[in-house]
Amino acid sequence: MHAQAVGGTNIDTWRRQIIYLTLPDRFNNGTTSNDNAGAPNCFNKASATKFHGGDLAGLRQQLGYIKGMGASTLWTTPVYAQVGEVNGGTSNAACGYHGYWPNFKNPADTATEPKLGTGADLSGLITDLHNNGMKYMMDMVANHAGYAASVAQTNPGWFHSTCTGDDINCPLAGLPDFRQEDSTVANYLTNLSRSWTGTYAIDAIRMDTAKHVPLSYWQSSWIPGVLAARPNTFLLAEAFLTGSASQLKPFYDAGFDSTFNFPLRNALVSGFARAGGLDAVAASTQDYVNTLGLNRALLTVNILDNHDVPRFLNEPGFGVAEDEIRRRYHLGLGALFTLPGIPQLYYGDEIGMYGGADPDNRRDMPSWAWTSTGRAGTYSGFLPNPGLTYNLVQKLASVRTNNAALWKGTYAELWRPNGGTNVYSFYRGYSDSTTASRIIVVFNNNPSSASVTLNIGANTGISSADRTYLAARTFDDQAGQGAPATATSSGGNLTVNLPAKTFAIYRAR
Repeated sequence: MHAQAVGGTNIDTWRRQIIYLTLPDRFNNGTTSNDNAGAPNCFNKASATKFHGGDLAGLRQQLGYIKGMGASTLWTTPVYAQVGEVNGGTSNAACGYHGYWPNFKNPADTATEPKLGTGADLSGLITDLHNNGMKYMMDMVANHAGYAASVAQTNPGWFHSTCTGDDINCPLAGLPDFRQEDSTVANYLTNLSRSWTGTYAIDAIRMDTAKHVPLSYWQSSWIPGVLAARPNTFLLAEAFLTGSASQLKPFYDAGFDSTFNFPLRNALVSGFARAGGLDAVAASTQDYVNTLGLNRALLTVNILDNHDVPRFLNEPGFGVAEDEIRRRYHLGLGALFTLPGIPQLYYGDEIGMYGGADPDNRRDMPSWAWTSTGRAGTYSGFLPNPGLTYNLVQKLASVRTNNAALWKGTYAELWRPNGGTNVYSFYRGYSDSTTASRIIVVFNNNPSSASVTLNIGANTGISSADRTYLAARTFDDQAGQGAPATATSSGGNLTVNLPAKTFAIYRAR
C-alpha cells in the first residue's frame, strides 16, 4: 500500500465504500442539447456502438437513485474527448461512447467529451456527489490512445510499432500503444493524469488496462505523479487476470491500493451462476486473503460483472427458468456484499438487467428504474419484478455498511463442500473498545434444503475471545431470504437449516 493514499482513517473510509459503475452515455439523458455535439455521425440510439445521449447532467439528476440503493462511490467510464467515427460508412461503424478511445493531443489538454458535457458539468457532478456524502472515481487510460488520435499523428514515435508477443508491447485491439519505457512518453502521460487529478476534486482513480503497461512505469512515474497532484487518492488497477491472487499482488506492490478480483468473479460465476460446487468460491476467497493479507484483501474490489464481460444473469445460459436465475443471482449478490473486499455494482445489476458480451452488456438504463412503481413491472431484457433485486441490493448495502465485521472484519472459513453438501459458510468478526460485530454467513447452493453444523469452538481462524463469546449465543438473520430468523449455538456448535438456494447473514446478539 502506498504511503500517502489510504493511510490513517482514510483506509476505513475506503473499506466501507460500495462502488457503482456507469457508462454515462447509457445511463440517463439529462439534456438533449449535447446529443449531436462534437464528432459527427456518432449519435445513433439504434446503434449498439454509438452514442445514445446519456450524459453527466443525466447522472446528476439520478444521484438520489444511486445513493438510495446504498452505493457511495460513483465510477464513470472515461470522460475524455473521444476520436471521431471509426470505420465510417460500414456495418462496423463505431464511436467512443464508452470513453476508452481518447483523442489525446500534444500539447495535452483536459477536454471532456462534448456529448457527455463540459468541464463545468463534471465539476458539478463531483460537487453534487460530495454534497451527498459520496465519492467520485475517475477512469483513466495511460496504455493507449484512440484510433488515429491526434497525438498518434503528431508523435508517431511515441507508440510501439511492432508487436513482440506480450501484453505490454502489443497494441490492444489495434489501438495506438504508448511506449511508457520512453521517458518523454512517460512524462507526457503522467503529467496528463496529473492535470486531470489536479483540476477536478476526484477521490479515486480506476486505471484502465494496467497489466498492459510496465509495472515500473506505475511505480516510478504515474503513482507518485498523481499523488503529488492530489494526496490520498485511492488508486484501483484494472488487471484482467483470472488465475489467482498471486497475479494481482504485483500491482499492490507497485503502489496501487486495490485491484479488481477477477479470480473471485470466475469462482462466483462457476459456483452460483452455473450452479457448480462452492469449493471454488471458498478456495478463491482463501487464496486472496492468504496471498494479499487481510488489509489488502479488504480493499480488493469484488465484482459479479462489468462492461467487459457478459452480465452475471446471462451466465446460467439458455433454458434455465427465471425464478432459478434469480435465486442464483441473489446468492451471488449475497456473496458480493459479505466476502472480504469492496463490492462494485455495474449499472443495471440492481434491477436484474440481462446482457451478453460487449456491446450487449451495455444496454440503456430504462427510465422505469427510477421509481419503486416502475421497478414492480415486468419488462423484456430484465428479470420479472426488478424491484425484488433492487430491494435486496438496498438491504445488503445497509447490512454491510452497518456491520463493521463485513467491511473491516477478519475472515475465517467455517464450511465448504469438500465433496459433500454444497454449502459454504464463513465468519467475519471485528471488535475494538467501542464496537463489536460478529457475523456468520451461510450459503446453501443445493436444489433442496440443507442442514450443517458449524464448529465455531474449534476454528483457530476465529479469535479465542470471539470463540468464547459465540459458544452459546443467539444469532439473528439480516438477509431475510427465507432462512430461519434465528439460530442458536450450543457448546461452540451452530446448526443451521437453510431452504434451497438461499443464504443467511447471522449476526450474533
